[in-house]
Amino acid sequence: MHYQGTIYRPPSEANSILLQVTTGCSHNRCTFCGMYKDKRFTLVPDDIIYADIDYAARNMSYARRLFLCDGDALILPFAKLQTILKQIKEKLPRVERVGLYANGKNLRTKTVEELRILRDLGLGIIYMGLESGNNDTLQQMCKGMTAEEMIAMGHKVKAAGIPLSITVLLGIAGKEDSPAHAVATGKALTALDPEYVGALSLMVEPGTPLSAQIQAGEFVVPEPLVILQELRTMIANTHLTNGLFHANHASNYLPIRAKLPEEYTATLQLIDQALAGDRPLKPEYMRAL
Repeated sequence: MHYQGTIYRPPSEANSILLQVTTGCSHNRCTFCGMYKDKRFTLVPDDIIYADIDYAARNMSYARRLFLCDGDALILPFAKLQTILKQIKEKLPRVERVGLYANGKNLRTKTVEELRILRDLGLGIIYMGLESGNNDTLQQMCKGMTAEEMIAMGHKVKAAGIPLSITVLLGIAGKEDSPAHAVATGKALTALDPEYVGALSLMVEPGTPLSAQIQAGEFVVPEPLVILQELRTMIANTHLTNGLFHANHASNYLPIRAKLPEEYTATLQLIDQALAGDRPLKPEYMRAL
């Protein structure tokens, strides 16, 4: 397989074939993010993509899932994505689900009907980073879109019948704005009503704009209990019709995996126990990105 730079994928794609169809991220300006700094954004040439599909067919034919890398593969033109998915379906018939990262800007470039066609060709999940439902926080992190715009793009994915996985980031608003971030993010998740939510906790990467802001005293990283209270407030304001809320990433202080709405009350009680000191939090040295 041809890979350029460091390859990233969601935790749930750990056993997937990783097919790089773009390099880097077309936005790549979020203040907290240290990913994709080792390469510039490009579209991978067709001959390399198809050679990698052939390689996977020879060596990974057992795989049931495939993930299209890098940061926002949905930016590819519809016709190119359509051809790639057709090749995967033809040469890797055991692959049951293809996933990719998307952002609001490249979702704008696809119609609901185009997304439905991609779904029928195997696109089975779209991962989108909301990070926060608070527009002030989004502006400060240079996300490039408002919460309302991202909610509208999420609705487009759902209208196409593609499962949606939303990532949110605990601690990204800093200590002072933590409550507003938590409430607004819960409300945004309710509006999106995704099948999956993944909550990560902020870990500051050296060399990022956020790291510089911290050194300059412009941003205060919340303490673990503040982040835990943020998680509680966020879940208290999140009302999904049928979704899984994961906060069991390696960065999180308290692993949580809850089916909502069924486990809504039990999850809040679990967090309350941790806030009261009755459940231990993950020590700092065990946290990782």
